[in-house]
Amino acid sequence: MQQGVNVLALVKDSERYVFLYDDEGCDSLLRTLGRYAADNELSFTWYDAAVLSRKVRRLRRQLQQKESGSRVRESDTRDSDFGSWDQNLETWD
Repeated sequence: MQQGVNVLALVKDSERYVFLYDDEGCDSLLRTLGRYAADNELSFTWYDAAVLSRKVRRLRRQLQQKESGSRVRESDTRDSDFGSWDQNLETWD
């Protein structure tokens, strides 16, 4: 299994939220997204947490499917239901 670092980034106006995590750190990252959303001092919202959580879960599912040899469906690789908001969101493997 190839070990890498995943980068999840959100740009909101002049703010940038950048999360680095490995494949085993998904659950920890999801908890962190919730803590950020609950923090009233941050502009990070529950909507932001939901969108980023969906990205993390999708990427984890794709990795699991790739490792098991399963075919990845096109519907698993796009987030069209979030509209143009997703244009400010980038993910890298």
